[in-house]
Amino acid sequence: MSLPQPSANQAYCNVSALEGGQLSIAEEAIKRPFTSGVMLSMPSLCFLLQHSTRKEKFVFDLGIRRDVENYPDVVAKQIQSGITPCEVPQDVVESLARGGLGPDDIDYVAISHLHFDHIGDPSLFKKSTFLLGEDSRILNSAQAGFPVNSQAAFASDVPPSSQTRFLSPEGWSAVGPFPRALDFYGDGSLYIIDSPGHLPGHINVLARTSSDGSWVYLAGDSCHHCSILSGEANIAVGAPWNPRYCVHEDLARTEKHLKHIQKLKTFPKVHVLLAHDTPWYLENKDGPAFFPGKLDPRKD
Repeated sequence: MSLPQPSANQAYCNVSALEGGQLSIAEEAIKRPFTSGVMLSMPSLCFLLQHSTRKEKFVFDLGIRRDVENYPDVVAKQIQSGITPCEVPQDVVESLARGGLGPDDIDYVAISHLHFDHIGDPSLFKKSTFLLGEDSRILNSAQAGFPVNSQAAFASDVPPSSQTRFLSPEGWSAVGPFPRALDFYGDGSLYIIDSPGHLPGHINVLARTSSDGSWVYLAGDSCHHCSILSGEANIAVGAPWNPRYCVHEDLARTEKHLKHIQKLKTFPKVHVLLAHDTPWYLENKDGPAFFPGKLDPRKD
């Protein structure tokens, strides 16, 4: 089991981090062990991937929108009441502008899943094609979503179906430790990874970051804390407000997918990043890994 070897004149992606806002979540909702009463502040990282030869621009996740009152009612109340406090000093559109790009310059926007801290404001990306996992349909359909369902956490037709390509993993091929992957450009530069467990339609991205075999894996919400990925902590199950609460919809499938990521971490020249990777964010904030800079390809 290994990742595909580079070919002659191998295409790759220049990958840049984008600011997507920050949120705070009770530690007991995320991991075990935990400290009672502690709120974890974490970024909602997004990424710009620019193809080395096609010059196409691909964004992974849109973070948090600043006008939180325009989320579905249950989400807006969750934020405004302080259950999940959020702040957006800089959103994705402003992050892109730092490097001279606007929403109309983005060809593709892949949304890892439809939770509010990843969906942002898709209405700003009027010329982009949105990429969602197939099972996202059950969350944002006209009947299931807000406002027809007033208690829904997901808005109907967001992102707009007229701009959306739903990706079914049926027929996808294995890549490295992952059983289902889509070679998006057909040249081995960027793979969309079926990443079940967290929420229906959850997807990750595996991208080459050099022509000689460096990679980055953008893990979305495969887990919410680096100590879970390292094996030092476990995913939280149960909370005072619900003894069966889990931030992941299907814990067994989440843990199986995590094992694939943990295997990937043992491969050479691979960098794994979570959407809420606080240690990496604190170390790299305002640095050259953020657009208009880019992540350095891993050498080890």
